Amino acid sequence: MGKIDSEKKVIQNMIRLYCRKKHKGEELCDECNILLNYATDRLTKCPFKDEKPACADCKVHCYKTEMREKIRRVMRFSGPRMIIYYPKDFFIHILKKSH
Repeated sequence: MGKIDSEKKVIQNMIRLYCRKKHKGEELCDECNILLNYATDRLTKCPFKDEKPACADCKVHCYKTEMREKIRRVMRFSGPRMIIYYPKDFFIHILKKSH
């Protein structure tokens, strides 16, 4: 699995976790579904492909301001909880981030 596919999986898990806990539904709400589609589209179109840096370290900011704020909220909430709900993905993400 390439870096882009791996990041898509992580962001999908983060958004699902956020939506489940904040919006109390089993399925993604419309707002979270739009955010997931937007984030995966941005990853698909990333000009760096599998050489992509972490978004926070990237010189190209491809998210619209509103969407960037939404994804930050999701990451702030879901990031620390990933170790509980998705421990395998959490550790893989941490290991890849350190390289």
